[in-house]
Amino acid sequence: MPIDREALYFIASYGALCVLCCTVALIDLRHGIIPDWLNLAIAALGLVNVVITESMPAAFSAMAIAALVGALFLLLQRLYFVLRHVDGLGLGDVKFLAAATIWVGALGIPTLLLIAALAALAVAGSLQLAGHEMKRQTSIPFGPFLALGLLLTLALQGWLGLN
Repeated sequence: MPIDREALYFIASYGALCVLCCTVALIDLRHGIIPDWLNLAIAALGLVNVVITESMPAAFSAMAIAALVGALFLLLQRLYFVLRHVDGLGLGDVKFLAAATIWVGALGIPTLLLIAALAALAVAGSLQLAGHEMKRQTSIPFGPFLALGLLLTLALQGWLGLN
């Protein structure tokens, strides 16, 4: 029985991304940051994936779109800080979203954010029900939820055949 090379490649690349996303989640939960080297590793793996599955010009296009998405979220992060005088989204989260864009494309970012936000709300609600005091100032690392959103969005895109 021959092994399907595409399936084997998908398992390897998705597996590597899972390891990177789990690392993002653990570090953000423990230290409240997403290291630049992890965001770069996610972006680099995404670019390799695009080159292998599509083409070199598609990789350049993915980088340009990721830069635009990163700039947009940086602008939103700065605007929120100016209005509220509180960081609502960390720079590691912004960089993660730019790196994730290489994987899911600009059209996948709303799905990623919806999954991440719903998961974060579910955790916050569960913490509240468990007796933890949740205030407006309560900080919850968003990296684990972004990582979950990336992995589930990729799975949905593959399952639904969206690219």
